[in-house]
Amino acid sequence: MRRVNIILTLKRQISDNKAAIGIGTLIIFIAMIMVAGMTASVIIQTMNTLQEQALTTGEQTTRDISTGLRVTQISGYYDGTGITQLAVFVKTTAGSDDVDLMYAYISLSDASTQVILNYTTSCFSSSVSGGLFGTLDSSVLSATTYGIMKVRDIDGSCSSTNPSINSDDLVILLINATDCFSGINTRTDVSGSIVPEQGISGVIRFTTPSAYVNTIVELQT
Repeated sequence: MRRVNIILTLKRQISDNKAAIGIGTLIIFIAMIMVAGMTASVIIQTMNTLQEQALTTGEQTTRDISTGLRVTQISGYYDGTGITQLAVFVKTTAGSDDVDLMYAYISLSDASTQVILNYTTSCFSSSVSGGLFGTLDSSVLSATTYGIMKVRDIDGSCSSTNPSINSDDLVILLINATDCFSGINTRTDVSGSIVPEQGISGVIRFTTPSAYVNTIVELQT
C-alpha cells in the first residue's frame, strides 16, 4: 500500500512539473508575440513615414524639374552713349506650373557690378502699346527693381498685383541699365538669371557688340 502511495505521489509531482513548464513556455510565447507585434508596428509606422516622405520629395522634385522660366530674347536701348534699358522676353518652360513673378528675382552682373532686382507694382503695363522702350517709364525703376509688360496673356492670369504667368504667356521684364551699371558699353559681358520661387531659372548671357549702330540692339536670341 505504501508503494502505491509513493508511486501516486511521484506521478503528481511529475504532472505538476509538466504544468509549470507549460505555463512558463506559454508566458515566453506570449511575450514573443507581444514583442513581435510591437516590432511589426514600429516597422509599419516607419515604412508609412518613409513612404510619405518619398511621395513629398517626389512631388517637390517633379515641380523643380517641370516648373521654370525661359528667356527667349533680350533687347537693349542705345541712347547714343550706351545701353540704358534692357527688355527681357520671358515665358514658362514646357509643361510648367504657374510662376508668380512677384516672388521671382533677377540676378545680373556686368563682371564689375552685380545687382539683385525684384518686381515693383509701380511699373506694370497690360500691353506694349507705346513700343518696346516707350510703354513704361524706366526712370521709375532703380538698381533693385524691374517692371513688367504683358505681350500675351490668354487667361488674364498676369496683373500688376498678381503677375503670374503660365503656358503660352509671354511677358517682357524691363530693366534700368543706367541705374544698375551706369549704362552698358560695347564689348561688355553680361550674365545672370531670372530665379523663380521654385523651378528652373531663366538664363541671361550675352556680350554687347563692338559698335552700336541701331537704337534697338538685339543682345540675346
